Amino acid sequence: PHPLPHACERDGGRNKTSSTCTFTIDARRAERALQSIMTRFPPEPSPVLSFLCCCCVVVAVAEGGLFAAKQRSVRAGLGGFEPGDPAPAFRVPTLDGEFVYPPQDSSRSSLIIHAFTNKSAFLECLWTSNASLADLSEFLPPSAQVLILSTDDSAAEQALWMREQVYGAAGSRGKEILSRLHFSPIPVYALGNWIPRVLYSWGCGGHNCGLAQAVFTSPDWTVPVIAKRLNARYDWLNGRWGPTPYILAEAGDGCKPVPKAAGAVAWVSEGGCSFFTKIKNMAESNATGVLVYALPGNPIQDMNCVDNECDTSLSIPASMLHIEPAVVQALSKGKPVNVSFQVTPSPNFFIAIDQQGALAEMGWFLYPTFRFLSWQAQWFDFYADLLEHVKRPAEVVPVFDRVLMQGEAGAQAVVELPSDLLDYDVLELDAALSCPGLRDETCAHWDHTVQLFVCCDQFSPYCNLELGRWITAFRRGTGRWLTDVSPLLPLLNGKRCSLTMKTVPWAMPWMTSLNLRFTYSNQSGNSSERLYPFKLVTLYNGGTFDRDYNKRFQEIKFDIPTSAKKVELYAVITGHGSDDNSCCEFCVTSHYFLVNNVFNNSHTFDSAGSALGCALRVGEGGVPNEHGTWLYGRGGWCDGLQVDPWRIDITSQLNMSGPNTILYFGLYDGRNPNPTKDPGYIIMFSNLIFYK
Repeated sequence: PHPLPHACERDGGRNKTSSTCTFTIDARRAERALQSIMTRFPPEPSPVLSFLCCCCVVVAVAEGGLFAAKQRSVRAGLGGFEPGDPAPAFRVPTLDGEFVYPPQDSSRSSLIIHAFTNKSAFLECLWTSNASLADLSEFLPPSAQVLILSTDDSAAEQALWMREQVYGAAGSRGKEILSRLHFSPIPVYALGNWIPRVLYSWGCGGHNCGLAQAVFTSPDWTVPVIAKRLNARYDWLNGRWGPTPYILAEAGDGCKPVPKAAGAVAWVSEGGCSFFTKIKNMAESNATGVLVYALPGNPIQDMNCVDNECDTSLSIPASMLHIEPAVVQALSKGKPVNVSFQVTPSPNFFIAIDQQGALAEMGWFLYPTFRFLSWQAQWFDFYADLLEHVKRPAEVVPVFDRVLMQGEAGAQAVVELPSDLLDYDVLELDAALSCPGLRDETCAHWDHTVQLFVCCDQFSPYCNLELGRWITAFRRGTGRWLTDVSPLLPLLNGKRCSLTMKTVPWAMPWMTSLNLRFTYSNQSGNSSERLYPFKLVTLYNGGTFDRDYNKRFQEIKFDIPTSAKKVELYAVITGHGSDDNSCCEFCVTSHYFLVNNVFNNSHTFDSAGSALGCALRVGEGGVPNEHGTWLYGRGGWCDGLQVDPWRIDITSQLNMSGPNTILYFGLYDGRNPNPTKDPGYIIMFSNLIFYK
């Protein structure tokens, strides 16, 4: 009864016989075509809608390997509700009255929505661990609100229980933290608003997301026993459960080796010794894995090593679950029991709304603590402040706007610089790295170094020097940063400049955005009070961090230009790779610039290898809740963060009217590096900056 949308008629052909239409378009146009259909035929009971859904075939063709059907899903009838979409207003009953969004007082706050279910061992541990609950009360930023829901029928009882859990752990801070936590007794399926749609359409089945389960079978059972499980810490045990069933063997409390556990998954009780001791003993017994069951009435715990235990590498998988009487009975009677492992997808446990009212993903919670929730809220604060900063007056030169960065070429652009460039003494890089699709699942899987090179005069020694450096995040695409690179203004020595942003050519694609922001350090505009960088002298690059590392560097002699009033050392240094000392990514290295054989200027990466070295930099813009080991401190960098230049004024160390010298060297643990295998490497661009 209605003509098909123009997109269909334009991009393909009507089949007059069957009234069907087939067209081949790219993914973005496919989405627009489906939205056009849904606009013309709204989602209400209608034979037309049913007919179209059955007979209209969309073939989404990836262009340049970028947009695949999985990456930009066609949301037939669901409409909106992707990360970045504006969150509609809603009201939800809570234990303390009605929660209203947006808040009536127009306060600038983020909102995190948490959907609990008792079917998840991860969430059980999250809510029963005193350490996790203490993290919630101690680290949740004052600007954040949390709406706590449940997908279970027992939502009312769970709301009361969760509120008591917080109150019991918060101590004197209980009243304050509870004022920002809102517990709803209404199950998610009965909310009657848009929230269930987002929780279900953003469903998850990855690390600690979805329902991790152990499936037990025995010949005498008609149905399997399925139990929720929580894997031991991801960064402690190297083993992973395989897809095939395992034999289960009784192994007591696991506090001593059990020979009969060889070749089987050991079934051990909690208590008697540490989790580490149990798993180590079972590994020595040649068990293929360990299941630790909680004693009756006890919660599932986060199994982790403690202190020196963590220095011992174990290679078998382990999980914790509740005791299962049927399993205990079968094993006690000598009946064979097999166990396999599965993850059943579930509604998302966490979604968020940032200070700007946009929907946002929450990333991965790598282990059960509310600290991950707090880190995301801290990042929302950082991002809100960044948006305020970029509203300030500035001369903005656009470079990239979601341009594909991939392969040898990377992303390239040629820009015109402001004609009054010499009037500015501040240069900021406003950079962002996002993913090909709207969801984190479309992001690149690994972290890589991203460098920005500039050339404004191909005959200049300044051509193709590094202007900025960043590290990509593990499978998250929300990174945006402002980096002050004002000392490098001398690199912009032409009217037109070519800029290239790139990473290793084999990396998965990123979409890059970049603006150059030119401003004044003295907003009064009094130029007599400002010093301008006018000359740059390149110093040292890094290299392989081996026993010959420091032999490659020679002393550099230099003179001071007569007009110079200030001299600054400017260096961007990062360590990568992993030798037998975990250098240079996770080891502490020190970098020295010796001026005139007297003044030793040092820069030490003292947080490298620390458990939360990079997690503690979320407030500086580090992307939170990434995959992998994003939390650990590293050698001068963090995943999902810009690399900050190291700047030091060395004017007082110099002979302003005579010759000067500078020498660089790098050390590990106070001595020359001397790895026995697989040496790491240092990426370094260092310069002397002269001001007048």
